[in-house]
Amino acid sequence: MLSKTSEIEINADGTRRGLSNLAVQMIAFGGSIGTGLFLGAGSTIHKTGPSIMLIYLVIGVFFFFMMRAIGEMMYSDPEQHTFVSFIGKYISPRFGYFAAWSYWAELILAGMAELTAISTYIKYWLPNTPAWIVQIFFLATLTIVNLSMVRSFGRSETFLSGIKIVAILVLIVVGIYMIAVHHENPAGTHASLSNLTDGFTMFPNGFHSFINAFPMVFFAFQGMEFVGITTAETKQPLKVLPHAVNQIIGRILLFYIGALFIIMTITPWRSLSQSQSPFVQIFELAGLPAASQIINLVVIAAACSTLNSAIFSTGRHLYQLAQESTGKTMNPFEKVSKSGIPYGSVLFSAGMMILAPIISSFNSLGEAFTFIASISSDIYILVCILTMVAHWKYRHSKDFLDNGFKMPHYKITNPLTILLFVGIFITLFFNKETLLPAVGALVWLVGFNIILSFSNKKELDS
Repeated sequence: MLSKTSEIEINADGTRRGLSNLAVQMIAFGGSIGTGLFLGAGSTIHKTGPSIMLIYLVIGVFFFFMMRAIGEMMYSDPEQHTFVSFIGKYISPRFGYFAAWSYWAELILAGMAELTAISTYIKYWLPNTPAWIVQIFFLATLTIVNLSMVRSFGRSETFLSGIKIVAILVLIVVGIYMIAVHHENPAGTHASLSNLTDGFTMFPNGFHSFINAFPMVFFAFQGMEFVGITTAETKQPLKVLPHAVNQIIGRILLFYIGALFIIMTITPWRSLSQSQSPFVQIFELAGLPAASQIINLVVIAAACSTLNSAIFSTGRHLYQLAQESTGKTMNPFEKVSKSGIPYGSVLFSAGMMILAPIISSFNSLGEAFTFIASISSDIYILVCILTMVAHWKYRHSKDFLDNGFKMPHYKITNPLTILLFVGIFITLFFNKETLLPAVGALVWLVGFNIILSFSNKKELDS
């Protein structure tokens, strides 16, 4: 049941539908376009050269299929606060618990990583400011934003994501101009389309490097699924959800592939430094002396955007877990404020992120955190696979809406998506840097389910 107050729909549980279509789109941008593009694109380009654009296109298409699967399930039940709840509903409660708690923990770790990154970038301007002060300030500020109203979160995310979008658009416009005038670089090269085609080979660093680029690109799209966490607080979800899902992937691919295309066209891709942001390098080639400072500001906005979305998402996941739990210990996380915010779950999730300042103070803890974060990222692939399995089972359940927002050609696209995600997970075992985290993800999957089977099997299977 829904009621309306000041044109804002109020759900039966007290949460409010205050997010617009624009806000939902920006939340997806905020989650999937982050520091990886602005800082890490150089390393990604060096893996495969121009072929990286093909990898982005392939992964992007299959992420679109996953988003359509999530969108179809959310359309059938728009009052769910997280898409992960469908795993418990259509596969098994045990796998639902695994996915929900694992995804919540993954987002907590992601938020902590962004806090650490923000303090690092701020040192560019304030080198003598203690990192823990910077981290607490940003965490407190964004937590307050999340605790006010859902519309406040939507506006803040629109602003932060807008900064990133403007930076990418400026790069593309400047790049087009440099190509048009055949701009000469200090090294004597020129901005030209031939920088992409001269000496082109699909696997410039070998087939192994090409395959290893797939997980890197896969994780770059992580966060797009945040759309499946906003539905319960989105205005007119049955109208907004289909538009948001269909529009997001094309625009994100445009920004990712467009930026990479421009970067590799302005200068030969082998000349790009892996240690410096390619955005900084291109703007410096264009004669912009303040490039480093501008991109540092953009990167801070990108990190804040991801942290902002992490606080929102972890709060909703914990709230959903509390609603589905029969234990009294979860009751505080079910409380909703008068403004429609599940403040207990938001405060607890944000409080967990406060561990970041402590961890960053000890090198040994920092190394352990990096390893655990890598395991958590790998678990994200397992959650994506389970989501697709849940969608397949939804299609064969009594809940299926034949006139709903259906995933196209699901009998083909669903298994292919699962196959690709499984393939990406398998590639992790053939790289010494990703082998141990991948093993850790499997250990967590098996161990979590063993623990559940001994602790509350009767409750879960009832």
